[in-house]
Parts: sequence; C-alpha cells; structure tokens
Amino acid sequence: MSDVLVEPFSLDKYAQIIGEEKIGEIKGLADRLAGKSVCHVNSTSFGGGVAEILHRLIPLMQDVGLKAEWRLIKGSEEFFNVTKAFHNGLQGRDIPLTNEMEKTYLDNNEANAQRLDLHHEFVVVHDAQPAAIISHYKIRVGKWVWRCHIDLANPNTKFINFLVPILYQYDSLIFTAEQYVPEPLSSKKVAIIPPSIDPLSDKNKPLSEDTVSSILNKYGVDPGRPIITQVSRFDPWKDPLGVIDAYRIVKKEMPQTQLLLIASMAKDDPEGWTYYEKTTRHAAEDLDIHLLTDMKGVGDVEVNAFQRASGVILQKSTREGFGLSVTEALWKEVPVVGGNVGGIPMQIIDGVNGFLVNNVQEAAEKTLYLLKHPEEAKKMGAKGKEHILKNFLITRHLEDYLRLLSSL
Repeated sequence: MSDVLVEPFSLDKYAQIIGEEKIGEIKGLADRLAGKSVCHVNSTSFGGGVAEILHRLIPLMQDVGLKAEWRLIKGSEEFFNVTKAFHNGLQGRDIPLTNEMEKTYLDNNEANAQRLDLHHEFVVVHDAQPAAIISHYKIRVGKWVWRCHIDLANPNTKFINFLVPILYQYDSLIFTAEQYVPEPLSSKKVAIIPPSIDPLSDKNKPLSEDTVSSILNKYGVDPGRPIITQVSRFDPWKDPLGVIDAYRIVKKEMPQTQLLLIASMAKDDPEGWTYYEKTTRHAAEDLDIHLLTDMKGVGDVEVNAFQRASGVILQKSTREGFGLSVTEALWKEVPVVGGNVGGIPMQIIDGVNGFLVNNVQEAAEKTLYLLKHPEEAKKMGAKGKEHILKNFLITRHLEDYLRLLSSL
C-alpha cells in the first residue's frame, strides 16, 4: 500500500489550458506503460516543492493507466540533521562530512530499505535522503531512477564523492538542468526534466478579488499599499535576511511598502526553525514585515492570494535548484526579481518577465523600478505567464516522465 494517499485527478481537466491535441499525445505516450507499477520515494508528504509536485503527478500517472504509489522514508532527528547537511554540502557549503554522519545516513537508509517493499517495475527516488536505499536491493525487479531537485553546479567534493558510487547503481538520473550533472555521472543515462506547477491547484487557480481582499485583511496586510513577497522556506540559501535588507532600501523611497515572507515548515528541515528565529530577529519591530507560515494557518489558497496581491515577487536565492515560487508568480502574471543562480534564469528572461540580480542593492533597485512602473510590470507579468504555459506546467512534467520510463 502507498504510504501517502492522493486524491484522484483527471488529465482531461487540463484540456482548457493546453488543448485537446496535447492531452491526446500524452495519453498516447502512456498507452505503452499501461498497468506498469511505479513508486516514488521521498522524505516528506508536505512542505516544499517535491511533495507539492507529487501530490498531483501521482494522481495523473494513475489517471493515464500506471499503478503509481508514493512511499515515505522514516528517520531519527539525527538522520534529518545529517541529510540537511547533505543538502547544504551538495549545494556547495564548506562543511565537514564525518564518519559518524556517514554511518547515520547509511544505517537509516538500510532500515528504510528493510521496511519498504520496492519491488516495482519503476522506482523513482527523490534527492539525497533516501538515495542509498538502492544499495540494499541487490536484486531489483525493475528500473530505478534517482531524481535530484537541488543545485549541484558546485558541490562540496566530500559530499558528492560519497554519493557518486551510490548513484552509479541507478538505471537513470534526472536533473533539472545540464549544469547540475556532476562530471563523474555524465556517462550515466541522464534526463533533464525541470520541475513544474499545477495550474489547477489551490495555490495556482484563479481567485476572486473578494477572496484575495478577505485573506489580506485577515492577516493584517493592507491591499492599498505596495506589497513585496517572497515565498520560500526559512533557509540560508533563500536569503530572507537579504530580502529584508532589500525591502529596507525600497522603504526609504516608498515608506508605505509592506514585506511578506511566507513559508511552510517541513519536518525534514530541522534548520528551518533556527532560520525562522534569525529572520524574526532581523525583522526587529517593523510591523510592515509579516512572517507568515502554515503554523499560522497560511495554506495554498492564502499563498495564492498573497502572490496575486503583490506588486513584485522576490526570490533572492543564493543557490536554487529551480524555484517553484518563481513559476507560481509568473503564472499569476506578477513579475519576479530573482537571484541569478541555479534554475531561476530558466524562468526569468531578464528584462522581459522580470529581472535577474546578484546582490541586495540590485534587488532593491529592480523592485523599486517595478513598483514605480506598474504598467510595465503588468506587461512583464503577462509575458511571464506565456513562458510558464509553454514550459513549466505539470502536464509537460508528466509527459517527460512518460518518455523516460518508456525509454527504460
């Protein structure tokens, strides 16, 4: 049985967005996989883009005829502290990888391998947390795929060297971009599959103006004043402290500006609470800075409303595997000022649907420009939606997976 139960959803509902012809193409691709079993494995069912994608991708796989399931690994607090270190190390932070950390990681993966039945025709393992499970399936029924969601462009060599022998066991590897493929793995069967958003989800579906106003009022946000928003985990790579610094520069010229920092607190991210506290201290007593989380009742509909009400979305990351909050904002026709890193330049065409920036000062300058030129911002937002429609919707993501699984 699947650990995570998902709500059924029909691919046909997307015909209004991508057209009947494309729906037919996707179903045609799925025909040769009809009845095949596929299991996705990751570390959490909520909080963060991976879980969000799987909540729709798996029902769509089921709808087109695959027997798709979703399994979660379990782990101690120590294990998730270690895997957070893996996350940071793989994205380039200079931190140690000790023998004790390696043992904790491998022992927890072995325990999960014993607990999980993964005798499927396809197994898709997401990110580093469960990657080593494959080592304990010496006889594998089907094909195994490792899906990397983070920025591996400049990894800490200790962490990537530890992981490479594990990843060599997989039949295929998925990365978001070519530059993320580590040289030792370039000889493997690699697929480049960017993430996606679901345009019909609560986070992305259209909302009435009354709904948006009601949500803003509930959380003490003034819809009549300029709003800057960043939607991200409280994480050093997302640079919420730099976002606050940029906002303060903007506020000197536009004193009415408000800043919203919105996050979900994921159970597999123990560093999140520490960085939330740092961000709170950096915000000080500024009542125009709103720190909003799922712990305060901020769910998908609320995020949707806040993004739609914003004049500018910031994504001032210093490392970023992709940045689904950029995708969400552009889909809602809101221009984005984003860090010139990782997967963000795949989405932001500089000067066309937003701006790419390299520091706090540039972020503030481009944010000010958009707030002061609302008509220009509106045009850029419209171009943003066109770009997302063509490239980054869940239907394209499903199609990419079907092509990969067929090729295996």
